[in-house]
Amino acid sequence: MTETPTATGRRILVDADACPVKDEVYKVAWRLEVPVWIVSNSHLRVPQHPLLNRIVVGDGFDAADDWIADNAGPGAVVVTADILLADRVLKAGAQAIAPTGKPFTTSSIGAAIATRAIMADLRASGDQLGGPAAFSKADRSRFLQALDTALVRAR
Repeated sequence: MTETPTATGRRILVDADACPVKDEVYKVAWRLEVPVWIVSNSHLRVPQHPLLNRIVVGDGFDAADDWIADNAGPGAVVVTADILLADRVLKAGAQAIAPTGKPFTTSSIGAAIATRAIMADLRASGDQLGGPAAFSKADRSRFLQALDTALVRAR
């Protein structure tokens, strides 16, 4: 495959450095014959397959996010837990899904950004907050269903 996705057509872009569902992405991509770009700041192990592309962007601040946002658009499904990246790709016309299966939408992203800002302020003021819930089998199942749904919609 090429190193840069086409401007149109179904494709999956994965914000991969801390993504717990890469194997699930591969399986869905192979089944539906959808190309995937695994984008990271460091070398990750990616299976050899004509539909899979590995992009290592280096360690610059937001380098992976910038690459994904620049290559997102109609037909793209972006897998990310990063709310600000999800906002950028939604504005570019792509779909965004969290690894837990939660889709980011244009109607929900504003509230997600606001919640993120509130939580950052609370942490900065020294409040002890619990982290996110542990990743579960139910999250993995929701993700698979959400990815299938998004790819059907991207057709």
